[in-house]
Amino acid sequence: MWHITGFADEISKDLDEQIELLSKLGIKSVEFRSAWGTKVLDLSQEQLELAKSKLDAAGIKLSSVGSDLGKIFITDPFEAHLARAKHGVEVAKFFGASYIRMFSFFIPEGDDPTQYRDEVMRRTKAMVELAEAGGITLLHENEKDIYGDIPERVVDLMTTINSPNYRAIIDPANYVQCGYKPFDGAYPMVRQYTDYIHCKDALSPTAENPLGEIVPSGEGDGQFPELIAGLRDSGYQGFLSIEPHLGDFDAFGGLCGPELWTTAHTALIKLLREANVDFS
Repeated sequence: MWHITGFADEISKDLDEQIELLSKLGIKSVEFRSAWGTKVLDLSQEQLELAKSKLDAAGIKLSSVGSDLGKIFITDPFEAHLARAKHGVEVAKFFGASYIRMFSFFIPEGDDPTQYRDEVMRRTKAMVELAEAGGITLLHENEKDIYGDIPERVVDLMTTINSPNYRAIIDPANYVQCGYKPFDGAYPMVRQYTDYIHCKDALSPTAENPLGEIVPSGEGDGQFPELIAGLRDSGYQGFLSIEPHLGDFDAFGGLCGPELWTTAHTALIKLLREANVDFS
């Protein structure tokens, strides 16, 4: 059984409106990134308690804490960020979540990522050790322009850290933006480390649009039909997280509203049904 979840803060900044659409679509999980215009790790204890009470009342659990851990430059100071990671583990435990989404540090433009490898590993290991102590698993997202933005360096991270509490996310759109075919190029390398899928697609970069246009799953170059079939045949059991990115971008992601979020959901469900995948 596969489970649908998603970044509901792209529906609305208001948590009640997020919950309303999730409930309407029958989605019982959320990748909790922000509410009320505040990132999840910046919510006060009172806000965390309010959010949990609202989600509990709606029967919605966290598939993951959608944190921004590791989403700083590798040259930025780390001590305060490590304290943020410690707080993130406590937030995950508070919500009963097993996973925290994280990254592997932005690389200064024009620099060779490999020159920062040792520091990336040192910082990542420190965060993973906090997760291990708290019984939480960190999920690395292959975000563009971080150390682990391409599959070779994702494998480097996974094999070097070598912890059951450090696993990978496959984000097809991000791989497209880095010039990789997600199924033909990335999937064979990263599948064995993968516990979670982000569902957004992209058209390949062009001179006019060097980042590539984000589109619903299955409408771009993300090889979604092949990826879903490959995951199905490999026995994948886990979450598919809708991350539409179809609207205006801010620090939290793409605020697309209920209509475009529903469009992204519809596109994913169509792909799953065509692949004869059981999902909830």
